[in-house]
Amino acid sequence: MEYVYAALLLHKLQKEVNEANISSVVKASGAEVNDAQVKALVAALADVNIEEAIKAAPVAVAAAAPAAAAPAGEAKKEEAPADAGKSEEAAMEGLSSLFG
Repeated sequence: MEYVYAALLLHKLQKEVNEANISSVVKASGAEVNDAQVKALVAALADVNIEEAIKAAPVAVAAAAPAAAAPAGEAKKEEAPADAGKSEEAAMEGLSSLFG
């Protein structure tokens, strides 16, 4: 998880998300660096637009929240717009590659 946080921090600071920078951030946090995990993360993020993934992430959480908040017998049936499902699905594909 610390590798993903390092990548997000680098993105926020508008620094290049590469192996050397992620390793430096993880080392600075006091954690041990696993080079294989760093390489895997950088490779997984190569085709991911981090900004788009961040924007899409609250959509996925917000979509699940009403169902979780409703009592068991009173779940509302709401249909999401067709576009929301596609963008959420695309975001999850990119994020799943980080952990798969």
